[in-house]
Amino acid sequence: MMVPEAIPPHRPPPHADQRPFPGRSIAAAFILLALSLLLFWPGIATYDTIVQYQQVVSGSYDDWHPPVMARLWAALSILSAGTAPLFLLQMTGYWLGLGLLAGALGGRRAIILFAVGATPFLLGWLATVIKDSQMIGALSLATGLIAHYRLRGRPIATPALAVAALCLLYATLVRANAVFSTVPLAMLLIPRPGGQPARFLATIAAIPAVLLLSQPVNHRLLGAEDSGVTRTQPMYDLAGIAVRTKGAAPGLPPAATATLIRHHCVKPLFWDSLGDAPACAAAIDPWQKAPAARLYADLVMAVAHHPLAYLGHRLAHLNSTERWLVPMRWPLAAPPASPEPNSLGLTGPACCAAVHWQRVAAWLVETPLAWPILWTVAAFWGLWLAVLQPESPPRTLALTLFASALFQEASFVALSISSDLRYHLWAMLATAWGWLVLAPRGAPFRRTAPAAIAMILILCAGAAARLTLPPAPTRYADLMN
Repeated sequence: MMVPEAIPPHRPPPHADQRPFPGRSIAAAFILLALSLLLFWPGIATYDTIVQYQQVVSGSYDDWHPPVMARLWAALSILSAGTAPLFLLQMTGYWLGLGLLAGALGGRRAIILFAVGATPFLLGWLATVIKDSQMIGALSLATGLIAHYRLRGRPIATPALAVAALCLLYATLVRANAVFSTVPLAMLLIPRPGGQPARFLATIAAIPAVLLLSQPVNHRLLGAEDSGVTRTQPMYDLAGIAVRTKGAAPGLPPAATATLIRHHCVKPLFWDSLGDAPACAAAIDPWQKAPAARLYADLVMAVAHHPLAYLGHRLAHLNSTERWLVPMRWPLAAPPASPEPNSLGLTGPACCAAVHWQRVAAWLVETPLAWPILWTVAAFWGLWLAVLQPESPPRTLALTLFASALFQEASFVALSISSDLRYHLWAMLATAWGWLVLAPRGAPFRRTAPAAIAMILILCAGAAARLTLPPAPTRYADLMN
């Protein structure tokens, strides 16, 4: 994976694109924004939305959900109560970013870009007021601003640079693993270090540094209480190793592993059965009270002693979240059609067309379009094609988008406890945009034929799994058993 070289902020070169401001693309984006707002107003509240809004109402914040989002929500509540302010914010960022990118691309690519943006399950998830949609809205606007200038060979104007940087900062804080997507994009905003290898190493070094910095920002600057969310990853992995080895789990009573096995507490699909099912939660209660640092230290030792068990556990979850060798109706994919019942006054769209839209989205998520594994292969393929292209602003931006998608997907190898499709939406969008920006044709396709073959084989294997495996349960209670 190569992180491309940024264009230094100097005077535009003689060959800089002098096209005027993309008025028609921006107008089209605002029309699509208005239609989206009309269809889904005031946004759809999920369970996570309700929990976070409760923090806004109470003024008491923790870090289970992003405190930066809750603080922003509280600040915007003076304009309107409920989901409307954040819904308007994320939709505006999303469509304005697409409008700027479409204006930079022009022609048929702009039309295809808008069509991708209006894909029912993508737009359906953008209608929900959750951290993932907030992240996508912020990253879309940042990408559109960068593309507006970079694809014309111009330096980014200071106001646009400030807005893009603010969007990247917000996106980084609004999802725990968003840093894997945002750091490659941020590299486009700085002129140094120069050279692709140096920038790649800088990206690798920056990601853990930003992850470490996010904790004091959340707790000290944003005033969030420690909810124990940082314990979930090591608990999920430690339990997975214990179940696979049938051995004692560090820090738990001897009978705990038998309980985890008997009650099917560890599932590739998600963490919920381990953390929320009564018998399972009771079995891991000592872990809930242990410091996160100690749990991670125990995990390192467990991985060292049982590497194959850990690898099997993580690969099973990776297969689940990438939605590859899974049965039909694999859960956690379709966007909700109505808000979660609540007593906080959070309502949903009044327009019945929103329900029909989400039904189409629920059908589409059963197709290969919603398999993250295929988009990951497409990102690798696009990266390969981009490397073969001569240096140019489109190549630089495409490389960055593919790197953003691939770093994000790579993070799920070790840092993931649930298989929600919405976690992959940015990587899917970034991959699609990378292909549209690069617009490869001709000889490079023949040189990258193995990538096409790999995609066909993965598609066939995924289809075979869906035809042969028994359908997954559709009720949450059944998924927990």
